[in-house]
Amino acid sequence: MTIEITRDLPERGDEVLTREALAFVADLQRTFGPRRAELLELRGKRQAELDAGARPDFLAETAEVRSGTWQVAPAPPDLQDRRVEITGPVDRKMMINALNSGARVFMADFEDANTPTWENVVSGQVNLVDAYRRTLSLDLGDKQYRLADETATLMVRPRGWHLPEKHVLVDGEPISASLFDFGIYLFNAGREALEAGTGPYFYLPKLESHLEARLWNDVFVYGQERLGIPRGTIRATVLIETILAAFEMEEILYELREHSAGLNAGRWDYIFSVIKKFRNDPTFVLPDRNQVTMTVPFMRAYTDLLVATCHRRGAHAIGGMAAFIPNRRRPDVTERALAKVAADKRREANQGSDGTWVAHPDLVATAQAEFDAVLGDRPNQIDRQRPDVDVTADDLLDTRIEGGTITEQGIRTNVSVGIRYLASWLAGNGAAAIDDLMEDAATAEISRSQIWQWVRHRARLDDGRTVTRDLVHAVADDEMDRIRGMVGDEAFHAGPYRAARGLFDRVALDRDFIEFLTLPAYELID
Repeated sequence: MTIEITRDLPERGDEVLTREALAFVADLQRTFGPRRAELLELRGKRQAELDAGARPDFLAETAEVRSGTWQVAPAPPDLQDRRVEITGPVDRKMMINALNSGARVFMADFEDANTPTWENVVSGQVNLVDAYRRTLSLDLGDKQYRLADETATLMVRPRGWHLPEKHVLVDGEPISASLFDFGIYLFNAGREALEAGTGPYFYLPKLESHLEARLWNDVFVYGQERLGIPRGTIRATVLIETILAAFEMEEILYELREHSAGLNAGRWDYIFSVIKKFRNDPTFVLPDRNQVTMTVPFMRAYTDLLVATCHRRGAHAIGGMAAFIPNRRRPDVTERALAKVAADKRREANQGSDGTWVAHPDLVATAQAEFDAVLGDRPNQIDRQRPDVDVTADDLLDTRIEGGTITEQGIRTNVSVGIRYLASWLAGNGAAAIDDLMEDAATAEISRSQIWQWVRHRARLDDGRTVTRDLVHAVADDEMDRIRGMVGDEAFHAGPYRAARGLFDRVALDRDFIEFLTLPAYELID
């Protein structure tokens, strides 16, 4: 049995990919890889059931979990107050800015905000170790970046269960990207985190069932035992960003109860999941992306249920991402963006959330002001129960949006954002500023899946036209010309725009729906 790295190590890669660290992740793969594969097969079976007309419901076999009186373990001191969390990739400069942003928590992201090039993945692990050692810095000549005396608490999001790490082969097969990201970080930085007065804290993406949470919990227990780290030291917040996980929130908390750090409302992936899971049902066709707000029935139901569930079990409920980016050249744009952010965060705080997410340091103060107004001196509002919340399966599946329309501009936005984001992703940047929004893989998934859904069901535009492949191709041709005009001929021809267009056509227009755009995209990068 062997472990093989198929690429040369980036600078300082030998510091984190030591023989011992690689042996640890290989052990994780051999121990848990088969269960991961079984759970991914189960995802396929559940999708086939949905395609045949089945609809999810709360599980009868776990009713005792939902009726029980259990609680999750109390949060450690540095995760008690999470009123504003900032997210971003594991890029050195962006990590320093995020850690210095004034947010209570920084989620370093190997997943949606990161292009998993070998360079990005390994350098990201180096950066995490440097962050705990307080040596994380960057000198660009005209500007230097250093950590402030006080920094945000660090959490790490490994890649989802569905993704492989193709550059590391265990017994001839690619290792699970989840196990690789988690294992290398825990091996190198688990004790560094403890010595820094914190702990190895995680965000877990794309879970679809409590069985997947159980697998993570078993990985945590095994990893702590192998490395001599006290059991329960690891803490993990689960992103509820799939419609199937929404029906198993309580069970997910239960499986992770000794390692739980609550749940997060991953709103953008959640919308994508609704489209994906019910892609063959015309009654689930959604209108333009900007009309699917947090106040529409199915989104309100899911976030109400998340808050009520978490607080009943003594866990934090973290609100969703504010993706707006202040435009320093356009004060009017910034003013409108900050007003929208403030309204969104005010709604979350009043709904009962204990904290929220932002994508840019300039949004921290706005988000914090809204949570300060509700929380005051309290670190959280976990004690605020929501007995008024009574969410049914029908509520979670109520995707009707009064007055919702599909427009040509909606098609153009989805096509333009999809192509430009994929071009950025293929160039190595998984978090892209596009039209004053921070786009990542989750928002790009909405863009391409809506196009697929509209074409699949021959949706009607507000002007009466039918959405067809030919119409999407014509719009994409126009948008490619517009992109070339924005970036200039030289940058357009030098960049991966044509590859991005081809990839977008594939993930948005192929007859069979591709589960995640990052799977075919990963084939195109080193």
